Amino acid sequence: MSEKLHFSRRNFLKSSAIIAIFSAIPSSVKAFYHDVKHFIIPKKKVLPLKISINKKKYDLNADSRSTLLDVLREDLQLTGTKKGCDHGQCGACTVHVDGERVLSCLTLAATLPGKEVTTIEGLSDGKNLHPMQEAFIKCDGFQCGYCTPGQIMSAVACVKEGHTKSVEEIKEFMSGNLCRCGAYNGIVESIQKVAAR
Repeated sequence: MSEKLHFSRRNFLKSSAIIAIFSAIPSSVKAFYHDVKHFIIPKKKVLPLKISINKKKYDLNADSRSTLLDVLREDLQLTGTKKGCDHGQCGACTVHVDGERVLSCLTLAATLPGKEVTTIEGLSDGKNLHPMQEAFIKCDGFQCGYCTPGQIMSAVACVKEGHTKSVEEIKEFMSGNLCRCGAYNGIVESIQKVAAR
């Protein structure tokens, strides 16, 4: 996993002030900084993580602050799940955890041991596409395709949850997934097609 330092604004200002002060102090006093810097810059805490993704077990060492999205994309190279807004507002990162749809950018990986994660890569059965994937292709439920994995994962959950009684209901329960290309008519048609089976 790539090393990242996450500074809050407060920690940044503290660090800047200390560096400015210590630059004017003799080197014998600067050694003191090494004893106190762990109070200013939080240390990365690595946790052993056992996680099941697409019915395959993984043993990882992950930062305790890592999201499921970062583990999927950076540690496991499962890049089908997309990083859109990274704030839980666009739905591009939608996956299933124990059959329920979740936003992987807001889900801490450390909360997942003992749970089953399904990503877009695990939706098909070998070379056989999931019916929702087939429907998206037949109904032109995408244009650029960036949001499509999240749309499909939400669409599968929408059908499973039984929220397909009307176009309005489908739109309501798919409203957490945004499509900048505006392929909403094809998405709704895809969901209706699968729900009718």
